[in-house]
Amino acid sequence: MDSQFFLVIALVIFSGLFLAAVFFRLEPGRRVYPWFRSGLFLAVIFLSLGIGLRSYEAKHLPLTNLYESLLIFAWFLSLIPLVLKKLPVSLLRFALLLAGAGILSASLLPHRFTEAAPLLPALKSHWLAFHVLTCFSAYSAFAVAFGSALLYLVPAFRGSLSLETLENITTTSISLGFPLLTIGIVTGAVWANQAWGTYWSWDPKETWSLITWLIYAVFLHARFAKGFRGRRAALIAVFGFISVLFTYLGVNLILSGLHSYAS
Repeated sequence: MDSQFFLVIALVIFSGLFLAAVFFRLEPGRRVYPWFRSGLFLAVIFLSLGIGLRSYEAKHLPLTNLYESLLIFAWFLSLIPLVLKKLPVSLLRFALLLAGAGILSASLLPHRFTEAAPLLPALKSHWLAFHVLTCFSAYSAFAVAFGSALLYLVPAFRGSLSLETLENITTTSISLGFPLLTIGIVTGAVWANQAWGTYWSWDPKETWSLITWLIYAVFLHARFAKGFRGRRAALIAVFGFISVLFTYLGVNLILSGLHSYAS
């Protein structure tokens, strides 16, 4: 029995939960809600078992290649609806969809992206877990902000959610994600100095991480200092997550550098 066995079960459960979120009213007090919460908890357990077994197979923390990072991203996304009981159903569906897509994408990757290889000397550092986990926790918070900003901009999917509620969710999510991203960048710089002798080398990943950080810094400054609201603020949140995706996937797969999965 390998890690893929547990990941397939997790994917099946996430798919069923997503369909339940589409066809049922998932609100506290309704009969289906406790079953949904139990299913969600079970899905997170199986995903955690899959990640844990992958760590055992690889003999190191599963944080070093595209396959493992997609699973970690899916794990953080799956925690959002589990922890936030009052998350609007539209965003609940979005989190479940992204979590399931992360697991499915990881499962369909070519072997060169999934092979469990020994750690390179530069990766043998206690900073690995701090850097990667803070970055992906930030990415998951930004994903929620992206979902709420999209709902703000596209009324057809908004349902009964008020614009004020969506604005508050976007702002709160970015306010949580921004310090986590900051910690991720700082720990990455400290780790880089230990591994390569310099805190900052303008590697494409570093550059795009800085661009992403600046976009969300602009959002927070405009929101709290200038009173930015409405569609303009939502658009900044959308562009911020596009930058997140390029920082995470585009840089690693398209551009060459110290962080490239394709190299």
